[in-house]
Amino acid sequence: MAEDNTQTGFRIELGERRFGRVNWLGLRTLAEREVKRFWVVHTQTLVAPMVTAALFLLIFSIAIGPRRGDVMGVPFMSFIAPGIMMMTVIQNAFANTSSSIVISKVQGNIVDTLMPPLSGFEILVGYLVGAIARGLLVALGIGVGLMLVLGLVPVHPLVALGFVVLGAAFLGGLGIVAGVFAEKFDQMAAITNFVVTPLAFLSGTFYSVEALPPVLYAISHVNPVFYLIDGVRYGMIGVSDSNPLVGAVVCLLATAVICGMAWQMLRTGYRLKA
Repeated sequence: MAEDNTQTGFRIELGERRFGRVNWLGLRTLAEREVKRFWVVHTQTLVAPMVTAALFLLIFSIAIGPRRGDVMGVPFMSFIAPGIMMMTVIQNAFANTSSSIVISKVQGNIVDTLMPPLSGFEILVGYLVGAIARGLLVALGIGVGLMLVLGLVPVHPLVALGFVVLGAAFLGGLGIVAGVFAEKFDQMAAITNFVVTPLAFLSGTFYSVEALPPVLYAISHVNPVFYLIDGVRYGMIGVSDSNPLVGAVVCLLATAVICGMAWQMLRTGYRLKA
């Protein structure tokens, strides 16, 4: 569609901004921004997490691997590798959304995201696309490394992929909630250190929860990250501490709840609008 501006003599091209109730142009632009934001510094956002995961595997292999024996019928290194991969994915998905929002708030340019004709749901999806894309790329890089070094080929690749996407979406949504809530970088660091890191480390990443005392065993089963790691482990090596179907349901519900909270914050402008 085009309009003629007779006063200036310029011809203005107007594109269709919406299809139905969704602003596809704005949504695509926000999603592209979030992907390009981590891609331009891929050494920090993609390569560094892969190196960290490799160091975890190397240290555990040297310190524990030769003496640990099998866990649930598989070698110890093959058992912890999927957990380390998933832990890296969720940490980076969380960092992608939370850092984007906090940096925008601190620099004062969050208005560039709020002013365009985007609904709260569209902003939510735009941020989540960046988190999921980063999580998938990190998982792909680590997965290729596991195939080359450990010969670890996914037993159920679609299951592993599904849990990786769910994990990135869940922690991406949690990152939005944390980023909106935090006003300064030190508050964001506190949330990362006291919420995200314990959720990741105390979820069966490096051990089977079957070996835990009854109290810790019960606590582990109310941690959604446990089901994420357990689901990826099932997809990668075919063994798990819980029913993967139950884990998928728990993860879907947890993701829906946290994304609902994030949508409500974005929709109302909580801690975003002056």
